[in-house]
Amino acid sequence: MSARNRMPPWHEHVRLSNGRDILIRPIRPEDAGPIQATFTLLEPDEIRQRFLHPMKELSHKQAEQLTRPDPRRDFALVAAEPLPPGEALIGAVARICIDANGKDAEFAILVSHYVNGMGLGRHLMRRLVRWAKGRKVLRVYGDVLESNLPMQALAQSLGFHREAAGEAGLVRVVLNIPPPKPKPPLPPPAFLSSVQG
Repeated sequence: MSARNRMPPWHEHVRLSNGRDILIRPIRPEDAGPIQATFTLLEPDEIRQRFLHPMKELSHKQAEQLTRPDPRRDFALVAAEPLPPGEALIGAVARICIDANGKDAEFAILVSHYVNGMGLGRHLMRRLVRWAKGRKVLRVYGDVLESNLPMQALAQSLGFHREAAGEAGLVRVVLNIPPPKPKPPLPPPAFLSSVQG
């Protein structure tokens, strides 16, 4: 997968290993309709792995909530056709939400089978972690079905470790982010050193 930049923040064109060009960008309200349409094309197991329970459809209200993240605590990216929002098919959605404590953030990623197995989940996860670091989050976590071995393997390869989840059938994957190192104090200006010396 290769990327070419010079785009607005968090926008990038990516060429997948199958040669398909997609645009990774922040989610937009106009994406609600295409996300609802794409949801009907997902396989039941894909839905269960993302939402942790079966769902037959994504309601208009759920799509609206998904596409209008709170900029103070939420961040969501889509991998879409390089078309205007509202027209582009959505192949993947990645979201992270900072908890009320301001230090933990929960992620969720859904990559449809049309673009699965091409490194897109890894790419999106790295973007979520980068955003979390910028917000001084110390711990990124997600609850994953025990049967979702590919997601667990991806998380482990990126430095996540496993913890017990609060619900049977789930495993929690956690990435601890070290706090940023304090910057060393600046040395005094040279003219002050010479005056004092």
